[in-house]
Amino acid sequence: MPTQQEIELQAAAFRRLQQHLMQDRTDVQNIDMMNLAGFCRNCLSRWYQEAANERGIDMGKEEARELFYGMTMDAWKTNYQTDAQDAQKEAFKVAFEQNVGEKG
Repeated sequence: MPTQQEIELQAAAFRRLQQHLMQDRTDVQNIDMMNLAGFCRNCLSRWYQEAANERGIDMGKEEARELFYGMTMDAWKTNYQTDAQDAQKEAFKVAFEQNVGEKG
């Protein structure tokens, strides 16, 4: 079981990752993250939702995304998402199945 200090450090690291992805590197596309790393911003918001649900907090997918993104998905897509190329889409199918599968 992690100590309170470890929990606080983990939370701080998570907040810094969130800041990096949501403010510092909005140019990095989710599809590229998934294709290269096997996770993306949507995965992080899903993990946030799952953690809430495991603790008895009722939270849906869209609510978790809005909390993680700091805006609606429509707003994120309008402001930052670019059109994916066919090669990216094909790689995404494989990456999604390998890393998310039925969980998504």
